[in-house]
Amino acid sequence: MIKTVGSVCSGIEAASVAWEPLGLHFEWFSEIAAFPSLILNDKYPDTPNLGDMKDIAPKLFEETIAAPDLICGGTPCQTFSLAGWQNGLNDDRGNLTLKFVDIIEANDSIRAKYDKNPSVVFWENVAGVLSDKTNAFGCLVSSLAGLDEVISMAKWPNAGLVRGPKRNVAWRVLDAKYFSLPQQRKRLYLLAGGKDFDPEKILFEIHTKELPEYPSAPLTFVKDGHKFEVFREYTDCLYSAYGTKWNGNAAATNGSLFVVQDDRIRRLSPLECERLMGFPDHYTDRPKAKKTNRYQAIGNSWAVPVIEWIGTRILEGGDCNLKVDCNNPWINRYVTNLDGNSYFFNFGKDIVTIDGGLQINCTAIPENGQIGTMYDIVSCDATEDIYITPVGCYGIVRRKQERNLPINERLEKVLLAISSEMTPEEIEKRSRVQPRGRFSTQKKEKQVDSIIEVLPTNHALSLKAGSASLNANTAVQVSIFDII
Repeated sequence: MIKTVGSVCSGIEAASVAWEPLGLHFEWFSEIAAFPSLILNDKYPDTPNLGDMKDIAPKLFEETIAAPDLICGGTPCQTFSLAGWQNGLNDDRGNLTLKFVDIIEANDSIRAKYDKNPSVVFWENVAGVLSDKTNAFGCLVSSLAGLDEVISMAKWPNAGLVRGPKRNVAWRVLDAKYFSLPQQRKRLYLLAGGKDFDPEKILFEIHTKELPEYPSAPLTFVKDGHKFEVFREYTDCLYSAYGTKWNGNAAATNGSLFVVQDDRIRRLSPLECERLMGFPDHYTDRPKAKKTNRYQAIGNSWAVPVIEWIGTRILEGGDCNLKVDCNNPWINRYVTNLDGNSYFFNFGKDIVTIDGGLQINCTAIPENGQIGTMYDIVSCDATEDIYITPVGCYGIVRRKQERNLPINERLEKVLLAISSEMTPEEIEKRSRVQPRGRFSTQKKEKQVDSIIEVLPTNHALSLKAGSASLNANTAVQVSIFDII
């Protein structure tokens, strides 16, 4: 029976939001960042925040804190993402992954002292950890399993299982956009436990039906008396720097993290980001909270419905008929014998046949996926400071041209229409306030004719010297860089 939880690298506690309603009790948190710590104190004043995770193992050995039934954590993922330069274990943050193992070992040592089962381990991270060049994931899995040698792979599978001398460890990449959240957020979820624990029953599923294609949905709609437009049925992954680098990410050209409200384009609000992650409305809204802090805390957190799904399956036992047997001839092609008594199962990212006609789902899509819509996400009470000015709209288009990036056609039309609300001279003047970066040294001659668009006819335009004059009622194809 799993009743108690310890949370490492707690953030704003998606685990508590997901699992407390299931009846689990959190013994302690561990978070050092200032703003998430304030949220924890506000929402969970009776749960101690232990601070630095490096202090948890000694406290467990001293028995000054409880040794819970389950420990969950998401050690810093920056070192396993492109944004973090993929330094892996060469970065102190990457080494926290192995400190996480120390916590598990200390916890199980104390539990064994009182004849309790080994703890269940839950770990979440970006899918980039599977291709980390320092093999941090291999170190984590091998350490948890209790192997003498570290398993090394250039690219780990999206789904797999290791049966080791100490623990069984399973993992699977899941996409939040099939868990009622219209956000493409693929994350790696790992479960481990003692030799009597079968994590594959929780993370994998018996495959019984054809997996769905993501459905189409209206991109324009009216809600609460306001007109909305989105550029895709689901967003890109919400990232922690969304509040400060909104126009430097791929979403700036595919438009998936923008909303058009009443013919003006803006970023998602913190409230909308909370909804996009499955948190209750205003969960991070506290007195004098900065939007950048809220964006960062939300973007660094976990997708609540995915965590709830995993927690429910842990408590209910998952698919009881799903058992991966290393002696089953049907799975010989997936299994590697490590040392006679330990096995590694490579299930790739597809549907796998493990026993006659029995198939298991190891894809990023659950058997009974739930689809959410952007209609449910958007809110009409967005504040003025998250709307994008004509200068900002022009900057996105300019960056697209300078870097030869693809762009959503409808997004480009919206950006150009809003850009035309301000004179080119004023745009140029205001855009020079901040450095433009290394791509902006290109000559404008190379940019001319590259952004061809029919601009709105209700805006008076004049062209560069040598071009004909236009009046306010003339529609013509020109480049935005032709306008002076």
